[in-house]
Amino acid sequence: MEFGEVAVAGAAGAVLAHSLAAGGVRLRKGHVLAPEDVARLAAAGVSQVTVARPGPDDMAEDDAAAAVGGALVAGEPGLRAGAAATGRVNLYARDAGLLAVDAAAVTRLNLADPSITLATLPPLARVVPGKMVATVKIIPYAVPRARVDDAVSAAGGALRLHPVVLRSAALIQTETPGAPPHLAQKGRESVAARLSALGITLAHDAVVPHEVPALAAALDARDEPLILVLTGSATSDVADVAPRALERAGGHVARFGIPVDPGNLVFLGQRGNSAVIGLPGSIRSPVPSGADWILERVVCGMTPGPEEIAALGVGGLLKEGPERPHPREGRRPR
Repeated sequence: MEFGEVAVAGAAGAVLAHSLAAGGVRLRKGHVLAPEDVARLAAAGVSQVTVARPGPDDMAEDDAAAAVGGALVAGEPGLRAGAAATGRVNLYARDAGLLAVDAAAVTRLNLADPSITLATLPPLARVVPGKMVATVKIIPYAVPRARVDDAVSAAGGALRLHPVVLRSAALIQTETPGAPPHLAQKGRESVAARLSALGITLAHDAVVPHEVPALAAALDARDEPLILVLTGSATSDVADVAPRALERAGGHVARFGIPVDPGNLVFLGQRGNSAVIGLPGSIRSPVPSGADWILERVVCGMTPGPEEIAALGVGGLLKEGPERPHPREGRRPR
């Protein structure tokens, strides 16, 4: 591609590099100069313009962006590409779920040519329908067609949407003597909002005493694909009330505790065909916690194993909310 200042008389067919206003003529950058544009500019006294002129082996910015964007969503029903404009194509989620990003593929695509760029949300970011998940931007007005072909080759499998597969849930809360009356309502509202954002129906919610027999009976009565347990007193050991109740109801605890803070006190289990998640008290706050990470993975059919949970520690120090009863750092003078 040729780029630089040329005489107006010879600029027809070139791409205007910078917006221009002269003598009542207003043209935006990126505009392909037609013969009548050239005549109007000359009449306004403009003698030189800065333009880009693609070569025979180049692809225009919008065409290049559309090619790369199309390759990224090809065969991926959960994603769609928007229309190309000013060398950019945005990619959007069609469904609620988690965005899987192949970091190596994204790197290969971005190595195809510095002029071809792809930026994405972080791996396993939660998305909702219409959420922008990535953007393709072609930097100049045209790029070599061969480099676009390289980027298209690298695009396959770079992005994938894991949709929500569990569509209904039950919430069982326990209540301790003397607990504030609004605590259960706060928990229900917070959990319901999280489920709704994922397109999941809260089919049942109940409050029972914070006792093993009562909670076990409540668990035994539910068969939703997802059962959430939020205790009035934090679960502090695998032998505490909620894990023991799950075992009494015929289930088992697969994991207690995760390396994400807030949200350490999560347990993950199973009862029959129902996934069971023991939620920490931090879930009552809208502030994201480790429980959100576990919940999102489970409902998208990506129940994490020991290695996946251990890896959550990288980036697992989340923002601390003002309601935290025991801050990580005290307020004592340093």
